[in-house]
Amino acid sequence: MASGLAALLLVAGCAGNPAPPGAAASAGATTAATSQEPSPSGSPPASDDVTHSANVTQVANVPPQAPLDGPQSWGTDLAFQGDHAFVGNFDGFSVFDISDPTKPTAVSRVLCPGEQNDISVSGNLLFLSIDAARVGPECDSAEERGTGWEGIRIFDITDKAHPVFVSAVRTECGSHTHTLVPGKDADKVYLYVSSPGPEQSATCPAPHNNISVVEVPVKAPATAKVVSQPKLSGQISQEELPGGCHDITVYPEKDLAAAACFGDGFLLDISDRVRPKVLQHVSDEENFSIWHSATFNNSATKVVFGDELGGGGSATCDADTPKTKGANAVYDLAPDRTLKLRGYFKIPREQQPEENCVAHNGALIPVPGRDIMVQSWYQGGVSIWDFTGESQPREIGFFERGPIEGLGGSWSAYYYNGYIYSSDITRGLDVLRIDDPLTDPAKKVTLKELNAQTQASY
Repeated sequence: MASGLAALLLVAGCAGNPAPPGAAASAGATTAATSQEPSPSGSPPASDDVTHSANVTQVANVPPQAPLDGPQSWGTDLAFQGDHAFVGNFDGFSVFDISDPTKPTAVSRVLCPGEQNDISVSGNLLFLSIDAARVGPECDSAEERGTGWEGIRIFDITDKAHPVFVSAVRTECGSHTHTLVPGKDADKVYLYVSSPGPEQSATCPAPHNNISVVEVPVKAPATAKVVSQPKLSGQISQEELPGGCHDITVYPEKDLAAAACFGDGFLLDISDRVRPKVLQHVSDEENFSIWHSATFNNSATKVVFGDELGGGGSATCDADTPKTKGANAVYDLAPDRTLKLRGYFKIPREQQPEENCVAHNGALIPVPGRDIMVQSWYQGGVSIWDFTGESQPREIGFFERGPIEGLGGSWSAYYYNGYIYSSDITRGLDVLRIDDPLTDPAKKVTLKELNAQTQASY
């Protein structure tokens, strides 16, 4: 597991100050099984390395641009607010105007190195996760190989063209990912900070079997602080505790959370935001290697856990890897808040042995009465799949590019107000549209904000 994670936990270049806004390239359309990507002049040349299902169309691509175009300026997670998309990057983050999704325009690109810059937004605040030690929290701080600073950075995005660094919160073991959790009142938001154990961080005491809860006063974000470090031990023994968590998805309306904690999955009661309690612990030693992420269905009667076999740097969608490994597991969630395994899903499109491919970040497509999810699979591309029949989930659409050398493909893919947005590690921001009777009802759902790990009913 440590060697797999190391493939993703690489250092992201030299530090610098936030950069001024940059201009985005124009976007081109796609036809049939080929895509057109913008050239520097805006004239879209044809590309033959894209394949997609008949119901999926690529409507735009914005390739990486300075200052976020270095050799390890890898695109990471996404968040949305109004007519804007926020794209994390190992070297900082970008803000795009998506009022016309077919022509995303860069509003700002901020150089602020610190892997992996997992990102979320709430009101006028933007949060970044830093999981590699640096001399300090500022954007121009250098990498620190020892026990330097790592944790959460906070920005004010009132002026999206000029985001302002506000403050930072150091967290134990850093912050690989974080989940935004609305408070019971509007004055506070919380961040559930997930991070791996001592094997990955010199700032991490053993055993690391907890998360950090950061409280952020909305009107005074500079006073944000860690207010608790709850252990997710459940009823298991000290020797069996997982080495930290990778990601947590919350469903605040239901007072529930599902935590993917590398070696295990947990169902949590978050009615007390500061003191989440373990309701159930599940494991799958036969098929799961790295419990990576979780997604509830809309009615909170199912939970999808994903397994990141190989840490994202390995080819696990090839002919030699079983369909239950590096896949998703679908669990029923009963009224008594207990989980029961019902089935597995893995993309049916066999990938090449050199393509890093495994289940990664995704979220629901808001289709009332059905359970449909869009998900990234690195070089396996973007998959749209239906798990309404939880024991027999099936893919209903896809988009993917051909093999590239090294780490690549879609890091995150989410549906937002009629379109699918994919953060490609090396190719930039892709915008897709799915036209299908199963998913068309989602086009009537309009959201004001989306952080994929913070679910809201539709």
